[in-house]
Amino acid sequence: MHLTAADKTLISKVEAYLNDQKGLTANFLQVAPDGSTRTGKAWLERPGKMRFEYDPPDPQLLVAGFGVLVYHDPDLGQTTNIPLGSTPLGILLAKHVDLTSGNVAVTAIERQPGEDDITLIRRDKPAAGSLTLVFGTDPLELRQWVVTDAQGKQTRVSLYDIKPGGPYPDSLFEYFGNSPIPNKG
Repeated sequence: MHLTAADKTLISKVEAYLNDQKGLTANFLQVAPDGSTRTGKAWLERPGKMRFEYDPPDPQLLVAGFGVLVYHDPDLGQTTNIPLGSTPLGILLAKHVDLTSGNVAVTAIERQPGEDDITLIRRDKPAAGSLTLVFGTDPLELRQWVVTDAQGKQTRVSLYDIKPGGPYPDSLFEYFGNSPIPNKG
């Protein structure tokens, strides 16, 4: 994608904003590819840490920490471990967010009234999917992201009641077998 001067200015603002975010808590609404919705609470702490705790009765848990993304679904009795660096969310949780060099590439920028969307891929794994970051513009604030997987299926996560925070205890970003650490706040 050819970046215009306006695109480069937007990307610089977004990088500065993301690199300034050390931690946050938020409530979230997740819309799955089939249209089903789930809600819960999220904690993000850069670099590399995230916890998505779904509201009851949903027992699933998504935890990123220490280089690994762990997804636990007790209903299926399955726990999936994925290297964080191979996921689109790894871009957002990087120690230093750089959207135009290295292994990350901007593939699209969409501007709408009050909203800017930036779509990203990993250069070394473009077929693995993309991450679209959706920002409110006044003030600049991350409001949503859309993960498009290798099959083209989209999962949309909207954040609300966003509050800066952290550092959080490391235990919040750990997962032990079948006993996820309880919500610590």
